[in-house]
Amino acid sequence: MKKNIAILRGGTSSEKVISLQSAQVVFQHIDSEKYNKYIVHIENKNWIVIQDTETYPIDKNDFSFIKNNEKISFHGVFMAIHGTPGEDGVLQGYFDLLNIPYNCCSSIAAGITFNKGICNMLLKQHQITSARAIMIHNKNPYDFNSIEQKIGLPCIVKPNRGGSSFGISKVTKADQWEKALKIAFKHDDQVVVEAFIEGTELSCGIIEKNGELIAFPITEISTENDFFDYEAKYHGKALEITPARINNAHKDKIQSISKKIYNILGLKGIVRMDFILKDEEPYLIEVNTVPGLSEESIIPKQVKCYGMSLQELFHNSLETMFQNND
Repeated sequence: MKKNIAILRGGTSSEKVISLQSAQVVFQHIDSEKYNKYIVHIENKNWIVIQDTETYPIDKNDFSFIKNNEKISFHGVFMAIHGTPGEDGVLQGYFDLLNIPYNCCSSIAAGITFNKGICNMLLKQHQITSARAIMIHNKNPYDFNSIEQKIGLPCIVKPNRGGSSFGISKVTKADQWEKALKIAFKHDDQVVVEAFIEGTELSCGIIEKNGELIAFPITEISTENDFFDYEAKYHGKALEITPARINNAHKDKIQSISKKIYNILGLKGIVRMDFILKDEEPYLIEVNTVPGLSEESIIPKQVKCYGMSLQELFHNSLETMFQNND
């Protein structure tokens, strides 16, 4: 019997538009001969299954729906919601209560990785290097001079819990502080201010296959903008080179660190780690536990370079999910 797979999309964050694209790519590449696949759109209280031009409301009591007087339940979930509530652990906790497996990390691991400041502080205890940083809450007083003394200029100001480079600014002089924080606080009530690391931006994808971790070829990101912001990422303002133009020693080090982080945090599924390489040292930027899978995203390009098809990637993710749930 074919298993029913819910491909989740939507969410309530700025990343919703990327989620719609990711879910469509996943839907297109999962083999309908092997799985019954359904797009499930989740946005606030509106949870619906979308099939062609028809929609069916989800019963949140057991995550099922009714079609032609038949109740359809799901055997597993493919997470394609970036940001809240798919990448922060909220939905993972819900599915744990229903004993429905999902292809990404646990609620606890998601909660940690989604909080950039906390995640990097935790990983520093395991000798993972990251930039100097502080967190600011919009309800607590903060002083620009104090921040500048601790972090220095230039620096990066970004939402603590967010992705796809929404709300990020580079501050190079004092009169830019207020605008940068205002932009970041539109996306989150917590903001990270971190020292700007001048170097080569690199990204490494990791999956688990047959009980072993596989690191994909690393992508080098070169942007026309000051840094890899939303415009650079999705509007063609960046050059993404896979494999990266780095030597084998740097490649091996970044892939090794990425696998180490995967294990330390107890991650599952398809994960992407972002770094800046400066003076032989990789600085961790962030961990993405539900990375973009759109045609413009990094992971699909790394998978192609590795010699794996997207269908193989997505089927492996589902098969590993079911194996881990046995």
